[in-house]
Amino acid sequence: MKKMPAEEKAKKLKELSAEQYNVTQEKGTEKPFGNEYWNNDKKGLYVDIVSGEPLFTSKDQFDSGCGWPSFTKPVNENEVAEKTDFSHGMIRKEVRSITADSHLGHVFLDGPGPSGLRYCINSAALRFIPVEDLEKEGYGEYLEQFK
Repeated sequence: MKKMPAEEKAKKLKELSAEQYNVTQEKGTEKPFGNEYWNNDKKGLYVDIVSGEPLFTSKDQFDSGCGWPSFTKPVNENEVAEKTDFSHGMIRKEVRSITADSHLGHVFLDGPGPSGLRYCINSAALRFIPVEDLEKEGYGEYLEQFK
């Protein structure tokens, strides 16, 4: 399991907006239906805002009606971890990035398809890279997934 070097992570954290920091480092939640990617319909890759590690693709994104970006599965299961979350009087599964150890959102058992999973992820924890920019952004290996 790889972790981001502390110095590199500290530098990246200083570049985050207040909301991005609150979501990723303090387990915050952004407002539904007003965040950057809740209704994004462009093709591309979502990466961790802190580490840049690929997390989800638009091919696995769906409109769940919850007001946050929702996905059926991660693009790389080795980059996300689930942790039991007892906050707010609920029992949920928190989703965290492994490399940056950032809070991303939660996973629920009410999604479509064979897995029935809904990864409900905060836009503030993500950076979207449109398919036409994958190569120049260093994610060219993911182009095949969009053909």
